[in-house]
Amino acid sequence: MAVTGATPALGSIWAMRSSGWRSRMAVGSGSLAPPMLTHLQKKCATPIPVLRLVADAMASDMRSGLAADGGRDLKMILSYVDNLPTGHKKGLFYALDLGGTNFRVLRVQLGGINNRVVDTEFEQVIIPEDLMFGTSEQLFDFIASGLARFSQKETGKFHLPHGRKREIGFTFSFPVKQTSIDAGILMKWTKGFAVSGTEGKDVVSCLNEAMERQGIDMQVSALVNDTVGTLAGARYWDEDVMVAVILGTGTNACYLERMDAIPKLKGGKPDAGQTIINTEWGGFSTGLPLTEFDEDMDAASVNPGEQIFEKTISGKYLGEIVRRVLLKMAEVDGLFGGSVPHKLATPFSLSTPNLCAMQQDNSINLGDVADILTETFGVSLSSLSARKTVVEVCDTIAKRGGRLAGAGIVGILEKMEQDSKGLIFGKRTVVAMDGGLYEHYPQYRSYLQGAVTELLGAETTKDIIIEHSKDGSGIGAALLAASNSKYRNEL
Repeated sequence: MAVTGATPALGSIWAMRSSGWRSRMAVGSGSLAPPMLTHLQKKCATPIPVLRLVADAMASDMRSGLAADGGRDLKMILSYVDNLPTGHKKGLFYALDLGGTNFRVLRVQLGGINNRVVDTEFEQVIIPEDLMFGTSEQLFDFIASGLARFSQKETGKFHLPHGRKREIGFTFSFPVKQTSIDAGILMKWTKGFAVSGTEGKDVVSCLNEAMERQGIDMQVSALVNDTVGTLAGARYWDEDVMVAVILGTGTNACYLERMDAIPKLKGGKPDAGQTIINTEWGGFSTGLPLTEFDEDMDAASVNPGEQIFEKTISGKYLGEIVRRVLLKMAEVDGLFGGSVPHKLATPFSLSTPNLCAMQQDNSINLGDVADILTETFGVSLSSLSARKTVVEVCDTIAKRGGRLAGAGIVGILEKMEQDSKGLIFGKRTVVAMDGGLYEHYPQYRSYLQGAVTELLGAETTKDIIIEHSKDGSGIGAALLAASNSKYRNEL
């Protein structure tokens, strides 16, 4: 995800603190909503003018990023994926997907045009938190050891032709300046990682060295971002896929761009005519409706002033924003009675899945909400009014996140439409979506779709298909390894 500084506009938004938040109120006194909740909903509101501003700014930043590196918030990174996977490839290919707090290893047997994907197997490994703040060698050794264990379990269902070396597609979901399809320099860790000794280095070399230390005889044939892998994997099955978006722990988006629309592309332009652009939209920041809770969370993060869009819409941060709101409500308005549960002050103790679960509670007394508050924060007794307030806070933050994500998608589509002279709207266009936040949080998903419809109108939206592409980045990385195999003329 991209790294950018906070803009002056963003700073001025954050400086606008409300002086009316200190009025005390007993929750459950009969008022429809505590003043703090009303104020929060107002600050987080995303009416059409706000969404339109975000969508237009997204399109403008995309053009600036295509014109020159460092032009605006969006990095608009060249993927070096000029030929998308076809169904003709055969053979065994591996994928390694490092996307956040875990990594996945995957193997795929490709059967050619008639069989496509014959079989797949995968495993997921949680990354110990200390490795997220350790050294580069420690992290990559841990990943390589997981890959080694997985490769040793290869069964007879998977066949590597004689004389070939196993090849792997490496999905690396952090900002990388790619120098070729199989090499890229890490620009900055995001998603809470602060690993030392990797920035400024080729991440493929880091993995190759770790594989060598683990005795793994594999070759990285493709380095891809998770969104690029998702787009490639989805388009393998559906040629109308033009955009891919990840909404999980972190977030990003990529899309298919014409070569002649990339001014910063130096030298001869490949004959393919199009390539995948990794926008790194997590670094976007223009026009976002932000609150003091966003400011405080950002200031306490490992990358203050950076990744503002990601911190507003992605799964890592939604629960933390809600926790900070509830903490202030408990301190100022006595949300949970006379005392403030000490666990409520623990950063990131409330997860986004908790938010989703509380919003799914349709019981009269909101018993599931009460249970989550007890298990997470040690709230032994909460009033029904307090539980309703908690659900409203969850909904407010999820609604803002989903609608802003929808506006970002519209910005990408409108940029493509304007530059392609009418080749996007009016025809079936698919946006491939992956990530646990989109998959498992129905309210968030509904808010996203609603924003797209409001901005584009019902008539245009009927041709825009937002489609879930589960685990697309892993399959896509394996497919791109096949497309860029050193044996590709034999496949």
